[in-house]
Amino acid sequence: MPQYLTKAALSVHSLLVDFVEKEVLPGTAVSADQFWSGFSALVAEHAPTNERLLLRRDELQSQVDDWHRRYGPVVNNPQGYEFFLRDIGYLVPEPADFTIETEGLDPEISSLCGPQLVVPVSNARYALNAANARWGSLYDALYGTDVIARDGDLAPGAGFNAQRGQAVVSKAAEFLDETFPLQTGSHRDVTGYHVVKQDGVHRFVVDTAAGRTALKDEAAFVGFGGTEAAGELVLRHNGLHVILVINPESPIGRTHKAGLSDVVVEAALTTIQDGEDSVAAVDAEDKVGVYRNWLGLMNGTLEDTFEKGGKNVTRKLNADRTYKDINGAALVLKGRSLLLVRNVGHLMTTDAVLWNDKPIGEGLMDAAITALCALQDKVNSTTGAIYVVKPKMHGPEEVAFACAIFSSVEAMLGLKPNTIKIGIMDEERRTSANLKAAIYEARSRVFFINTGFLDRTGDEIHTSMEAGPVLRKDEIKAERWIVSYEDRNVLIGLACGLSGRAQIGKGMWARPDDMAAMMSSKAGHPASGANTAWVPSPTAATLHALHYHQIDVFEAQRRRHNQAVPPLGELFSMPVQAPFSLSREEITRELENNAQGILGYVVRWVQQGVGCSKVPDINDVGLMEDRATCRISSQAVANWLRHGLVSRDEVTSTFERMAAVVDAQNAGDPLYRPMAENFQSVAFQAALDLALHGADQPSGYTEPLLHAARRKVKAREAAR
Repeated sequence: MPQYLTKAALSVHSLLVDFVEKEVLPGTAVSADQFWSGFSALVAEHAPTNERLLLRRDELQSQVDDWHRRYGPVVNNPQGYEFFLRDIGYLVPEPADFTIETEGLDPEISSLCGPQLVVPVSNARYALNAANARWGSLYDALYGTDVIARDGDLAPGAGFNAQRGQAVVSKAAEFLDETFPLQTGSHRDVTGYHVVKQDGVHRFVVDTAAGRTALKDEAAFVGFGGTEAAGELVLRHNGLHVILVINPESPIGRTHKAGLSDVVVEAALTTIQDGEDSVAAVDAEDKVGVYRNWLGLMNGTLEDTFEKGGKNVTRKLNADRTYKDINGAALVLKGRSLLLVRNVGHLMTTDAVLWNDKPIGEGLMDAAITALCALQDKVNSTTGAIYVVKPKMHGPEEVAFACAIFSSVEAMLGLKPNTIKIGIMDEERRTSANLKAAIYEARSRVFFINTGFLDRTGDEIHTSMEAGPVLRKDEIKAERWIVSYEDRNVLIGLACGLSGRAQIGKGMWARPDDMAAMMSSKAGHPASGANTAWVPSPTAATLHALHYHQIDVFEAQRRRHNQAVPPLGELFSMPVQAPFSLSREEITRELENNAQGILGYVVRWVQQGVGCSKVPDINDVGLMEDRATCRISSQAVANWLRHGLVSRDEVTSTFERMAAVVDAQNAGDPLYRPMAENFQSVAFQAALDLALHGADQPSGYTEPLLHAARRKVKAREAAR
């Protein structure tokens, strides 16, 4: 049984008490009495509102369900549907035009555009890798991915492939020619990169067979370090830095006419250290692990030692990069990504803290403790801002509630008002439909709006559960309502004055091994006017950074600023399947695809506590999966079950068949426990329950069932 200690009017798990009082508070000016009394008052003030807002979600969903049972899909009565939503308060009056008022944001948020990583903060190694992904080797990213063809003479092989290496150098030269063109010639032809001092100013010059030349834009050269023989030259374009590493003695430098051994690009400007969708934190022990890593990132002490290539490697936060500018003064470039922390949404509760003998809202605890940890920030924000990403909010009232919580946290910790900034995840339908009003409620502290199209699709399916059978997942991606959703997010954000002040973000590229396709398609995000977009790895961040050199995001925003916002009718236009439009084979194939994806994700979540991982799909293509992707699949199956496209027995038998497929895909994992040998296993039953009972889950979320299953597994392991 967990041990609880009384703190003010709260009962707090001893693990959490020890962490707060022994590890966090000593690095702050906050006393234990001040913290616990403030936290207790925060819970007493906000817990009733939290409960009321969740009841309001259920009330609205019930009314929407009744409308669909009466009228069918929205297309049958689109004007009536919109009138109905206004009548029940689902749609609220739109505020008059306004401009956000947020102050004290770091340049990575307000004035720089580039990739954003999302990483489970519970995994120290991954958290550090992401934090250090501010800089990435373009040579490594090109050599190690399919951006350079992997067949024939260019196949990577066991050792270094010199022909592939030359293809990498050539591809990097293309990037340099496009981004930092020379006055004459090409970077392919450079025989020497130099810094020369003229009239007291250091200048960038290059030698070619045709003679000495310079950059077309000489202002792009901003700094240098090292020596003439082996050094680093710092260039800048669209606010992003690129470093030419000159080292003729290195293995790569020896093969280059100018000794160019690498091109290092400024990549992940920001990273969401995630304590929500990509973690499996189900109890006080898990939550303390999440908070401890966040604290270590804030005060710079987080380290992780692991084995790589037969050797122990210790990873820690990178130091800043120090150079000289063109006048010889110090030039310091930040060595780490700006770190944001994602709290859980309003739905979740935690028994790490009890109030009146009941678990409290987990979001209340997250707000208080992640902010408390951030008081020790020594390496992150240059303005003292605390960046909290808040997910799964339903409409403006819930955004206002999150802001009220942050105001209470600021008061209890002695912070200036609006120190805690809020990132609004536009991933629930009621927020999308009322986005301008939602931003208005957070106008003094909003630092980003971001489309989470995966959760957004899951919520769309659940909201319209009674309208009829949904399309197959691949068909949904091309629907008009998703295009409208993405466009509305950017255009409403621009109309609310986010350009040059805050981020407008886009969602994840889910195929981490398919970088060539990412490079072909993800340029669409900055071109749409998005300051940032999510990528699945540091390597992907390095490659996606090239898009922000190709495209001037602020110019794209100026181009789009006065475009008409797509009407609500388009946002509500998700179609349903026509009766008997799918063959039995098509239905079976889609059901198998969904069942395999659910099982592949859930088994790792429940058995091993892995909240985000690369999961092979039914075709053995590795996809980045978290609870959002699981939400789509489970809601899709639940919808078809509700409308009779599949039966309960068919769903169950399909899950049983797919369990064997998932078992085979995980055969090399020594920690994995097969499901096909035991259909009563906790993991299998949890996955099946997500499908069979998905329509009854609050907003279609997977968390309640997954948390219960993981806690059951942990309890059994502890009892052994």
